[in-house]
Amino acid sequence: MKISVVIVNHNVRCFIEQCLNSVIKASAGLDVEIFVVDNASTDDSRQVLPSKFPTVQFKWNSHNLGFSKANNSVLRETKGTHILFLNPDTLIPENALVKCLRFFKDNPDAGALGVHMIDGKGRFLKESKRGFPSPGNAFWKMTGLSSLFPNSGYFSGYYAGHLPAHKTASVEVLSGAFFMITEKMLTRIGGFDPDYFMYGEDIDLSYRVKKTGFKNYYFSEVSILHFKGESTTQDSPDIKNHFFGAMSLFINKHIEGAAIKKKMLHYGVSFFKKVSAISFKKNKSDFSEKKTGEMEKAMLIVANQEHFNEMLQMLKESPEPICITGRVASMETDNDPCSGHLDQLNEILTSTHSNTVLFCESPELSYYRIIEAMKSNCGSASFLIHSEFSSSIIGSSFAEDWKNKITEINLSNQE
Repeated sequence: MKISVVIVNHNVRCFIEQCLNSVIKASAGLDVEIFVVDNASTDDSRQVLPSKFPTVQFKWNSHNLGFSKANNSVLRETKGTHILFLNPDTLIPENALVKCLRFFKDNPDAGALGVHMIDGKGRFLKESKRGFPSPGNAFWKMTGLSSLFPNSGYFSGYYAGHLPAHKTASVEVLSGAFFMITEKMLTRIGGFDPDYFMYGEDIDLSYRVKKTGFKNYYFSEVSILHFKGESTTQDSPDIKNHFFGAMSLFINKHIEGAAIKKKMLHYGVSFFKKVSAISFKKNKSDFSEKKTGEMEKAMLIVANQEHFNEMLQMLKESPEPICITGRVASMETDNDPCSGHLDQLNEILTSTHSNTVLFCESPELSYYRIIEAMKSNCGSASFLIHSEFSSSIIGSSFAEDWKNKITEINLSNQE
């Protein structure tokens, strides 16, 4: 079996560097081809990425085609028996691809597969498993009752609340951030619907898979990190318009029944759009009132002594205040001075009053171990990641390229 990985990039070079690094490490021992479709990025993606990833196939668009068209544009070139559509702001563990292939082999009724996703604080992302936006699901979500009864299959059907996050099961909707599908299924249903520019395309694709009689599976045994929306400004009015426009498009194309049902759903989308606009203005106002001092990072660094010293030098150039509270050893055999080992991270966070953890990915600290540590310390801190392969530090709402700063430091050290 062969896997074709397709990633759409738009101005997130710092994130896609580590995403590609994680995919390449997960490809060890497997037959994998990787495609990156760049939607007219204005950052330095085109200058940096090809030389760093010579085995990756790049396609450079002259304008932004949107998510659906960009993915579809390379499908004729893919040779995989399985296609993985992956967001650039994700990191996958080293065992992800082999476990997903094994699942497809063991479950011949699987048409598509999604996985357990966490955000930059280690929290489970509810969109990992969802129900279709039926009139009932949409109503309970918009009225807030789904949040009051998060484990109810009735009130929280939109997020499949009845299904525990740790349980693998057939679901209605998978997330486009990690969407693996068989080539036979993709050929049968025709790829992404090009009418969706951004958002809703995963709901539409999941719907068409389910209509064939095959199943969409939520696979809880693989966890990935999804920083969620780093290529977009999530609260911007334009993004909100794309989201609600996608919901209206899905209603028009797939909701069957009386015209009154569709009209009620459209009224609901319109109402929720207005409420969201009010919330956006309030959040923007609240954020502008925050003081710089309130955002200082009290940071633990998980690394060996060598990488820890390198990070100290790099972080001296940070444009924001950072207080380094200690080093956490990634290996129990590490006897250099430290605040403790990785399995003690929660206790160290508490005792040092730290609010941020920087993981230094390396052969001894894999993406799998980083993701598992984030899950175990869910919500206790914000997490950042640096790879020995990359010159960038990434995290939710944080991406900094340290290449020039490292060069400056090295030059000053030689004088």
